[in-house]
Amino acid sequence: MKIAVLPGDGIGPEVTRSAIRILAEVGEMAGIQVDLTEHLIGGTAIRETGSPFPDETASACVASDAVLLGAVGDPAFDNSKPEERPEKGLLRLRKALGGFANLRPSRAYESLIGSSPLREDVFRGTDLLIVRELLGGLYFGEPRGTSDREAFNTMRYSTAEVERVACVAFEAARVRRGKVTSVDKANVLETSQLWRRTVDKVAKGYPDIKLEHMFVDACAMHLVTNPKGFDVILTENLFGDILSDEAAVLTGSLGMLASATIGGNIDLYEPVHGSAPDIAGKNIANPLGAIASVAMLFRYSAKNESCAKAIDDAIDRALSEGYRTVDIAKDGCRVVSTDEMTDIIARYAVENAGASRAYHAV
Repeated sequence: MKIAVLPGDGIGPEVTRSAIRILAEVGEMAGIQVDLTEHLIGGTAIRETGSPFPDETASACVASDAVLLGAVGDPAFDNSKPEERPEKGLLRLRKALGGFANLRPSRAYESLIGSSPLREDVFRGTDLLIVRELLGGLYFGEPRGTSDREAFNTMRYSTAEVERVACVAFEAARVRRGKVTSVDKANVLETSQLWRRTVDKVAKGYPDIKLEHMFVDACAMHLVTNPKGFDVILTENLFGDILSDEAAVLTGSLGMLASATIGGNIDLYEPVHGSAPDIAGKNIANPLGAIASVAMLFRYSAKNESCAKAIDDAIDRALSEGYRTVDIAKDGCRVVSTDEMTDIIARYAVENAGASRAYHAV
């Protein structure tokens, strides 16, 4: 596999280092050759090239089998024009790769029950997947504009855009627990009314899947009062951005969450967290979101469930044995650095991958 690696800004290079180590070692154990090339994006790219998404990076990404991203964002550019901010590089990357469905799993690790502010009876047993439409809505809609006294953005969706992401959600539900919750604001937004009608149409092709509709404000409430009631959450770009970050409370930290962007020519994998410049370079960032993103890379791009499970199980084991980075630490646990957590996951994942390969060989 040819993988383009974009470490990005802040803690991005640190967690990406962890991710590519797991990717390389587990891939080697499974007999998968991994060719990694590193490229610039975000604030780092602006400083070196003047662009948040240089042409060289774009060319390398579209020539790869998958892209692994660290994080994008630098407060030094907070007052720059929108087109000159690091985050613009991320939007251009997504558009270049063509991935329209962002998958963000969130589940309750039994060993992290104490890390969530939710009550144990509310939190325990949660296992959901947010499927977020990624190339439409307010982030990409035209026209848009700004002046000294006003600004405007356009939320725009076509039936084709809704249909394709809805199919991803229904297919995901088929291998999970068979339920899709479509989230919109159909009581006030015409785009949401189109969204709801289109999802209803797609649902007719999936009679085995239960569909429910929910307004986004109600969904935000139910995510923290009854998260176990969700299986697959399907929603548009802006709502999905907000709800998936809210879902981080279920794991106790944004550092735990992985994501995959699929549907285009090239798939993109990245942890959900931001660049966290305040802790960059301190070797305390949580690498588990980035490492779990590698598991998703094996699952969706390499089509290798054994490697994906080897990594997921390694994370479970490390957490159950009490290893924690500072963001999820609690009394009585073993607090470790970014590098130490990576060492532990690498050891367990390679053991798992080796055992799985031996089993299949037999």
